[in-house]
Amino acid sequence: MRKFLPWMIGGGLLLILLFWYISVKNGAITVDQAVKKEWGNVETSYQRRNDLIGNLVKTVKGAADFEKSTLEAVVSARAKATSITVDPTNITPEQFEQFNQAQSGVSSALSRLLVTVEKYPDLKANQNFLKLQDELASTENQILTARTRFNESVEKYNNYVLKIPRSLILSDYKEKAVFKAVAGAEKPVEVDFDFNSEKK
Repeated sequence: MRKFLPWMIGGGLLLILLFWYISVKNGAITVDQAVKKEWGNVETSYQRRNDLIGNLVKTVKGAADFEKSTLEAVVSARAKATSITVDPTNITPEQFEQFNQAQSGVSSALSRLLVTVEKYPDLKANQNFLKLQDELASTENQILTARTRFNESVEKYNNYVLKIPRSLILSDYKEKAVFKAVAGAEKPVEVDFDFNSEKK
């Protein structure tokens, strides 16, 4: 019996290592899937905003003698943002920065639009516009929540795959990027009104 003891101990250790390996691999799949799920929620929130912007632009066009450049900036920013996609299985910092910059452009253009319409009494009394404005405010909160939850899921993922000893067998799982504030995001939107000019 004693001569088989080393083999039994070795076999037991191998089984423990095998179960640990399987557990680590399954854990990596779990945290990776969580990131993909939260990224889907981020994209859904941004898509909702893009859909609302289309309705908002139509409403503003129909209800005001509006500055063409402001509307064009919103439409252009929206088009640019929808043309950039990110693969959640391979979120590189470069991809992420490009996506973040494009979405920031939408936020900036949209802020200018919403602030500038304050000089149009007809628009402020338009129920469709007011409803869209409320929905956009709600959507921005949803985007913030989705981004926060995405960052939390990425933090769990990165901690899981980058820490030793798991990182030794998870070399094919790379660090994922998180949302960060874009440069200048702390500055308020600047809008200049020319109340002296008459509307044509």
